[in-house]
Amino acid sequence: MPAPPNAITPAKIAWQTDDAGNQVPVSGEFGDVYFSHADGLAESRHVFLAHNQLPERLANLADKQCFTVAELGFGTGLNFLATWQLWRELRVRQPHLTSARLHFITTEKYPIPLTDLTQILILWAQRAPELAEIVEQLLASYPPLIAGCHRLNFIDDNVTLDIWLGDAAHSLASLGALDTSYALYTLDTEAAIKHPYIDAWFLDGFAPSCNETLWADTIFTQMQRLSRVGTTAATYSCAGIVKRGLQTHGFEINKVKGFGRKREMLTAVMAGITDFLPTESLPIESVSINDDRNASIYPNLPSHTVVIGAGVAGLLTAWTLANRGMAVTMIDKVAPLAGASGNPRALLAPNMTPIHHVYEHLHSIGYLYSSRLYRYFNQQAVLQQTPLILEQTGTLDLLIKTNIGPAQIAAYPNEMATTITTKEARRLSGLKTKDLADNLYLPQSGLVNPQALKKVILAHPNITYQQLSVTDIKEHKDKVMVIGDKDSYNGNNSQNLVTICADNVVICAAYESHQLDKRIVECRTIRGQLSWFTPTDEQVAGLPKLPLKYSGYCAPFIGQSGDAEVNIIAEGQQQFLLGASFVDADASTDIRSEENQQNYDKLLEDIPELSNILPDDTSTWQARAGVRTQTIDYHPLVGRLAQSRRIWTLCAMGAKGYALAPICAEALADMMLGCFAPLSAVTLARLSPNRARLHKAG
Repeated sequence: MPAPPNAITPAKIAWQTDDAGNQVPVSGEFGDVYFSHADGLAESRHVFLAHNQLPERLANLADKQCFTVAELGFGTGLNFLATWQLWRELRVRQPHLTSARLHFITTEKYPIPLTDLTQILILWAQRAPELAEIVEQLLASYPPLIAGCHRLNFIDDNVTLDIWLGDAAHSLASLGALDTSYALYTLDTEAAIKHPYIDAWFLDGFAPSCNETLWADTIFTQMQRLSRVGTTAATYSCAGIVKRGLQTHGFEINKVKGFGRKREMLTAVMAGITDFLPTESLPIESVSINDDRNASIYPNLPSHTVVIGAGVAGLLTAWTLANRGMAVTMIDKVAPLAGASGNPRALLAPNMTPIHHVYEHLHSIGYLYSSRLYRYFNQQAVLQQTPLILEQTGTLDLLIKTNIGPAQIAAYPNEMATTITTKEARRLSGLKTKDLADNLYLPQSGLVNPQALKKVILAHPNITYQQLSVTDIKEHKDKVMVIGDKDSYNGNNSQNLVTICADNVVICAAYESHQLDKRIVECRTIRGQLSWFTPTDEQVAGLPKLPLKYSGYCAPFIGQSGDAEVNIIAEGQQQFLLGASFVDADASTDIRSEENQQNYDKLLEDIPELSNILPDDTSTWQARAGVRTQTIDYHPLVGRLAQSRRIWTLCAMGAKGYALAPICAEALADMMLGCFAPLSAVTLARLSPNRARLHKAG
């Protein structure tokens, strides 16, 4: 596998005039146009949509079926927009596509900066008004330019876009991981049959004469690995290197009429279905496809899953599966957010890493995905007239406890992480005497409201919640049964047993997951107590104005409706949160006055100027204690259990559940449904609950 990329180099854009007098972008790296001088959108529709037969194939998708397109060269995103627009039109005309999904995977080594992309796509929105709405959505979700996979979910349309930034050969090699993640430790090959593959390829790199790397043998090798009989490909290029690469790697090729002034282009199909592709003598409309491969590859797509545990891991797992059209029964022995996930607020801010580690850094990719998802939840909260899930405050890290310095921060895009001037740091934070020359500012960071998140998730029509204390899980070949007692937690000695049958079970029960299934490693338990108080107006004026990270963290917030369901917080009142304590090997959740004092002392040790602001008496402070669950290698547990068909887990995210649960839930749902995950094969192996490092001692 090629080495993962370090920093990403943004594309340099030049401009030329096309045949109609419009300005079109040109690559400064390769000197080639991003799309046809004649009509870039028409070219996309002719080359990639029509000659992969997407109108017919997408219209024929079955219930819950996912169709996967892979593109080499994201460029301006025009191919994706054309595909998305086609999908939207088909879903209007074909009601049976309501639960089907479109998954578009694309690679880009030299991504276009947002400012340039905005200029390019606004021009397309003017020329093709049918694209205007989705152009706006794409630009609003466009990620910072760091290496790795950026998952953009356009939920209302059941569209997922994975943008893999970096070398295409490395990105393609990162996909799949059949032997280490999808099919490992299963009872037999039947359980391993649900593996992902590409349905259609868009080969849209710059011309081979300009950029040979996207047409290299390593690319075609990965295409062959990720395809299966009937997978199609289309490209504008008829160069010999392209024809030979496809033919050598199992594709049958066919020359057809090119777009505009181009005489020819190539179509291809993975050998085995020779009459699949249109020819010049056979109009595309007349070609019928008997594409029933999903019926044999995915014989029993799961329709019902039980999620055990209703903390942040369980909530996000339930929502992600429900959003894929699955019925989800979520159960908890106490109540949603009764455990460590029920703090008044959670700080969404990543543990940063030097840029050369970012490709495999779960915290960075997880933070960016979570930010996008919580912004979507904010839209839902507005519709439901409930408090916002994410208050995007920004966060200032004082770099007291970190493994990154200002010089390494400078390698990141400013919209993700930057160092600001001392003057600006003091203005934003309100601090006056603290040395703030070295700092890390995270503009997209903010505070997550757990109670508001719970309300939005439990409102999903596919999710049912019930209180149940699980006593047993029995797995059979065609189902799994969860047996639980409805009354045990309420102190009722008489058993009221309930049995729930499902296709899968996901255990999200933090450190108690091991008690439910011994194959889940027993994790480290770390008690953490968070403190908060209601400051006076005078104190508010002197306290920090935004969340700060030091050796702990602190944050001001205002109580919202729903906060008092779990914690003592008055709606509409200013609060100040600080903490949290760290007590290893302690699973008790009693409130301890000495830990309130520890939180106080830690803040004053790092920021002494607050000694004149904070109240001296911590005995009146409110507090909440929770137990963080952590593995010995600090990576969460995500995946199917050893020797199991139907039992999965997602747990052990330490203190970063609100940042990591969304992306981990996406990966788990993809593994369960046989789709490509937004994490590399290396990362998936690190997250496997069956990884050898965890089980050596056992």
